[in-house]
Amino acid sequence: MLRFTARPVRHWLLLIALVAMWGSSFLLVKVAVAAIPPASLVAGRLAIAAAVLIGVIIATGRRLRQSRRHWAFAIVMAAVGNAIPFWLIAWGQQAISSGLAGILMAAMPLVTLVLAHGFVEGERLTRARAAGFLIGFSGIVVLIGPDALLELGGHRSDLIAQLAVLGGAVCYAVNAIIARHRPQSGALEAATAVALMASVMMIPAALIVDAPLTLVPGPAAVASLLILAVVSTAVATVVYFKLVTEAGPSFLSLINYLIPVWAVALGIIILREEPTWSALAALTLVLVGIGLSEMSLKRHTGTRPQ
Repeated sequence: MLRFTARPVRHWLLLIALVAMWGSSFLLVKVAVAAIPPASLVAGRLAIAAAVLIGVIIATGRRLRQSRRHWAFAIVMAAVGNAIPFWLIAWGQQAISSGLAGILMAAMPLVTLVLAHGFVEGERLTRARAAGFLIGFSGIVVLIGPDALLELGGHRSDLIAQLAVLGGAVCYAVNAIIARHRPQSGALEAATAVALMASVMMIPAALIVDAPLTLVPGPAAVASLLILAVVSTAVATVVYFKLVTEAGPSFLSLINYLIPVWAVALGIIILREEPTWSALAALTLVLVGIGLSEMSLKRHTGTRPQ
């Protein structure tokens, strides 16, 4: 029989916090990338985040002592989970709409589901879970609007931009699996090491590709960069490590279905927008999808549990 997995309230609170922090990043990137080239934007975002996290390490009296295994993990995570996807998504968003980007990013939970089945113990691919993720994906399509799908393909430059964003989604899926197997360490220390390694990778790249020292971005771009760095990167990465370690990558990947819902909710609450029938239908599909994905299969064997 099917039963719901009992998750601690803490897991849901961490997920909602991550939705709030990451849910604003697409808008912030869209504003910042208009004045700051993608490589420089990613380098600045990561460098500021690393500086903030190192400051917290020092202020709390901790030490960033890591073994070679920890640093190797940090380098892989920095590349797969930060430097590469940040740049791919920022670059791709220059040419495609935020709606299509949202649909392409919603592929991340589906990829995570398949990878987790093979590489994470206890993350078995069940029919209910697969159906839940597919229903959640359809909810995102309804929410953003099927018209966004008409943009798929198109000119060669548009296709490359779409593949870049999709590549970022795949990187995040792989990263979630890797993060689940990270060596034992605190979330703050792990986040600091990853941000530091990612900034070391991206700063030279930005200096080669762009001319960041000559840029004079406006106040909106600077503010967007700072919020991206401090909230959507530094704080969010700490929460990310806590959540993926405690709840697993499949649960974490639900975030890509909730982020668009968060954006619509902000429009209703802050901008006083009237909810449309399509938004309500999409919300229903997303919630049903999440409910199904949180179901597990319980077999009756005729023996009593010990």
